[in-house]
Amino acid sequence: MTRLALLERLKEVQQMPRYQGRDITTISAVLSNEALAKHLELCEQAAGAAPRFAGHGSGETAVAGRA
Repeated sequence: MTRLALLERLKEVQQMPRYQGRDITTISAVLSNEALAKHLELCEQAAGAAPRFAGHGSGETAVAGRA
């Protein structure tokens, strides 16, 4: 998964009702690709969106699993 693809998906999730009026994208500037993937996964779960990139980097998720 490229960083660009992660950022594009994060922008889509940003438009969902759960995140209307909130900024979930600015933090991406300081996140590694691994951490960005985890952030996206958590935001998708919270928004009730089906993760598009499920299964990608399953090993990475365990490493980045900080709350």
